[in-house]
Amino acid sequence: MPDNNAPNTDATNARQPGIATGLSLLIPITLAVMAITLLAPILPRLLEEFSHVPNHEFLVPMVLTVPALCVALLSPIAGMLGDYFGRRKLLLLSFVFYAAFGIAPVFLDDLRLILVSRIGVGAAEALIVVLSTTMIGDYYTGSAREKWLAGQTACASLSAILFFGVGGFLGNFGWRTPFWVYGSALLMMVAVIVFTWEPDKSGAPRKADEAPRNVSWAGFPWLKMALIVVTTIYASILFYAVQIQASTGLAALGLTDSGRIGLMTAAASLGVPVGTYVYAKLAPKSRVAWLLLAEFLILAAGFMMMSLADTPGFFVAGCLVSQFGAGMLLPTLLVWALSLLSFEIRSRGTGFWQSAFMLGQFVSPIVVTIISMRVGGLLPSFAYLAYASMFGAAIVVVAMLSTSRRKEAV
Repeated sequence: MPDNNAPNTDATNARQPGIATGLSLLIPITLAVMAITLLAPILPRLLEEFSHVPNHEFLVPMVLTVPALCVALLSPIAGMLGDYFGRRKLLLLSFVFYAAFGIAPVFLDDLRLILVSRIGVGAAEALIVVLSTTMIGDYYTGSAREKWLAGQTACASLSAILFFGVGGFLGNFGWRTPFWVYGSALLMMVAVIVFTWEPDKSGAPRKADEAPRNVSWAGFPWLKMALIVVTTIYASILFYAVQIQASTGLAALGLTDSGRIGLMTAAASLGVPVGTYVYAKLAPKSRVAWLLLAEFLILAAGFMMMSLADTPGFFVAGCLVSQFGAGMLLPTLLVWALSLLSFEIRSRGTGFWQSAFMLGQFVSPIVVTIISMRVGGLLPSFAYLAYASMFGAAIVVVAMLSTSRRKEAV
């Protein structure tokens, strides 16, 4: 990949994206995190509120999880729409829908209607994450692109800690109160209006009479994108194994204080932004294969520490190491994907990547539960996740050796 600290400037009169432009496109990634973490603290209140509804024990948790499933299913469609209609107008519209559907439960009493509104949140969320990420790829190249995409991962991780706290605080005023926070999407919309523009392939503002209408799949790197998609699902399963299971692991080690569990889990999550920072420093001068090898090995070390832990402190240290590796791995895969995508197909490729990442989130607890049932508990299952990480590293080594032999043959 080229090492270019400047944004795209192919056009003579290209408008230059500054820090405000990057931030206006980076911060919306927090809306994907908000969809679940903001409401997690009020889940008991929701279960109590709708206890009279048949099958509420299944339906109420779906209020939290349905948006993520929608992103997994709809992100490729969001990408197609972005390539056809252009990115910015759709992104602005999606902020409006996100806010409207997000706030809707404040005024709804029917659980099924609330679930419908959550589907609307998920559809808007798919557009937001795909289009904002695509626009970062439109405006920036080289190390500047790597920095902003790595920043997305860090921002998402840190916002999760914030939204858990905000959701818990606002939940004290009733289960409806946290839903008002979804209105913050409108503030993000204002920032996008002020600091961005509809880009053409050079990153310059596109003329009003130039509609993209990019529907051709010519030049789409199907095989390479398939490899990245499969690797992303694999990496996402490993990433969310810590995010979802850390608190349960601490409880298995005898920790009962929910406050301490929350604090220690939050501390472990700080490994992600540290990892993204290290990635941003290493990426401009490192090959993707070497980065992937190091990242999978770091994940393996973290999971093995978690499996061997006999104290909560050592377990959290393992979580921290694992999250550090994940913080490097996820932007590596996203930047790799965007480096293969030209302007005409970039939104679609980004949609496939986001779909893979969210699918991993959905599958991760299922995978960990199955492993736990077979090996005698959650803590032993982390050893098998370490083996899975080492397998990922082994695949990278095989790919590197295969590539080297092909070059020697030539």
